Amino acid sequence: MSLIPADNALAVMAALFVVASLGFAAERTKWGRTLTGAVWTILGAIALSNLNIIPKASPAYDFVFGYMVAILIPLFLFQANLRRIFMETSRMALAFMVASLGSVLGTILAFYLVDLGPQSADLAGIFTATYIGGSVNYAATIETLNYTNSSMISAATAVDNLASALFLAMLAVLPAWNFVAKRFVKIDHTQAPVKEDISIKSETITSASMAWALTVSLVIVAVGTMTANALGMPSMKYLVITVLTIIPATFVPALMDRLKGAFEIGTVLAYVFFGAIAAGADIGQLISVAPMLLIFVLVVLSTHSLVTFGLGAFLKLSLPELIIASNAAVLGATTAPALAAAQGWRDLVTPGVLVGVLGYAIGTFLGVGVARLLG
Repeated sequence: MSLIPADNALAVMAALFVVASLGFAAERTKWGRTLTGAVWTILGAIALSNLNIIPKASPAYDFVFGYMVAILIPLFLFQANLRRIFMETSRMALAFMVASLGSVLGTILAFYLVDLGPQSADLAGIFTATYIGGSVNYAATIETLNYTNSSMISAATAVDNLASALFLAMLAVLPAWNFVAKRFVKIDHTQAPVKEDISIKSETITSASMAWALTVSLVIVAVGTMTANALGMPSMKYLVITVLTIIPATFVPALMDRLKGAFEIGTVLAYVFFGAIAAGADIGQLISVAPMLLIFVLVVLSTHSLVTFGLGAFLKLSLPELIIASNAAVLGATTAPALAAAQGWRDLVTPGVLVGVLGYAIGTFLGVGVARLLG
């Protein structure tokens, strides 16, 4: 029995939002920024559930898995204008596809080298999705594959965040390694003026824009769910929702650009999802599977790096282009433009955002595809 009863869904949901909010707060502190807010949220939920403050299972968690995950998918994809991505960032799009290929081959290789149990194929698909897109694809792939091992997912998320942080540090120092840099074509990425990126600016967010963002997301989810059910493929609803979001984002982008605040709302829901997943985790099992997961992730990222930079050099892509593409695939659309700006690669800031959004669009498809291939 937990302090907050499992059948008190409102109180359990309130606890999830408290944990998620504390995760956001923690990553803004000097001591907390060493980990991401997602990890702090996961650790907080694990602690509360194993201390019997919140339950390990509750109808509130079912609501998160059944509805919130679906709603956050369109919120992340409203900017997925595929025409702009491929027309304005053709070289970066190619670099990103190379990086995505590296992630796919890495997870397949890790699947055969590291035994993660009877659901290894599903885990390979989940890691494929997160190393091409990010949190939105991670959540959608988990739900599409109906993967329910909370301890494994919590451990996987923690290991992923640790490895990703170290990987980002490696990418940041890679240009200083002359023996690596000299093997790539030289392109000056510092002279072009900074372009306006597609990230959401807080000053443009209004109550109306957030209301419309949620409204459009709910409509897409409702239509997508009914379509998947009508086709006799209810488990594929997340893929249908993805397609239904990409279509207007590509063909009526001006209308979708008005939905300011969508990304921020989606991020909040993603943190709540991580909290709900972590609440069902058993600490003993989590610790026991973490070492094997770490080896799995190291194989994935090592293969990803070899394919990205090896094939990228053969295709005459520059080292900065490949670094930003790799960053966008492994860490998502938010850190890629930040790294480009920090390195002074001003003409890669906007492409970094755009290819990151491309990852949101294709990550779930490729993740589910890898799981089905290996399963």
